[in-house]
Amino acid sequence: MRPTQSSVHVNTPLTVISLAYIQASEEFVAQRVFPVITVEKQSDVYYEFDRAGFNRLQMQKRAPGTESTGGAYKVSNEAYFCDVFALHKDIPDQIRANADSVLGPDIGATEFLSQQALLKMETDFASDFMKTGVWGKDISGVASGAVAGTSVLQWNDNASSPVENIRAAKVAIKKASGQRGNVLVLGEEVWAALVDHADLVDRIKGTASPSSPAIVLRQAMAAILELDEILVMGAIQNSADEDQTESNAFIGGKKALLVHRPARPGLMTPSAGYTFAWSGYVGGTLPVAIERFRMQPLKSDRIEIEATYDQKKTSSALGYFWDTIVA
Repeated sequence: MRPTQSSVHVNTPLTVISLAYIQASEEFVAQRVFPVITVEKQSDVYYEFDRAGFNRLQMQKRAPGTESTGGAYKVSNEAYFCDVFALHKDIPDQIRANADSVLGPDIGATEFLSQQALLKMETDFASDFMKTGVWGKDISGVASGAVAGTSVLQWNDNASSPVENIRAAKVAIKKASGQRGNVLVLGEEVWAALVDHADLVDRIKGTASPSSPAIVLRQAMAAILELDEILVMGAIQNSADEDQTESNAFIGGKKALLVHRPARPGLMTPSAGYTFAWSGYVGGTLPVAIERFRMQPLKSDRIEIEATYDQKKTSSALGYFWDTIVA
């Protein structure tokens, strides 16, 4: 009898490749929309200077021999509170001893937990801030019959005017706050529509490069729109229960948000929002810590991740939101 393939070779797991659908960290943008501020305490207050007082003209002509006019502004305080979120993955000794080296249980658990932390922060950001009723202005995308001031044509329609819409949003933020809307946050499907929009195609031709087409394209579009950065919420979330058919959706939805973000956080520095990270608990400059420790009663090693933060809107006037901006 001739030897068969299976009789001369026993299949073993490849050591050079395995499949794990880990999303790239750059698909998650929450920590880049709101600057991260490390704080020592779980809760505290920060001061807010009255915008109206600073922008009201109070200087007057001074007559000879008289006092100068006295000026004033109000100072209030706002509170933050950093909740703690956690998840663990146990690696039983029996599983570790029997695992093929390619499975790398420690690496796999760490990657899994890290993605879970990113998913948590991103979904929190989307549910809290990518919605109506949060920012200074809400605009709805419609298929037809747009009404000035409340709706615009959806950007997947070449008859729409996304450049004009975004510039109008920048003017609205500047008028309401004196600050420039400089960061545009887009759902993945919104970005896909803008890239192919006639209003922008001719302006960005020839700007992509083979080595990093997406990055260069975003930089080119940001330059056209006079923005510091365009952030695309490319991460997906599976909302199905375990062992059920996947139900994936982009976390950012079909939405867009223009905000003012400072070059760096600091005293008397306005921002649409800040992420307060409780470094006094997790240490470091990011709101996440991961550790491994022994669970002897379970005969297992436990890898645990904790995240502690408060993503807080600090000024509604510094944001402009579009809902269902593509079909």
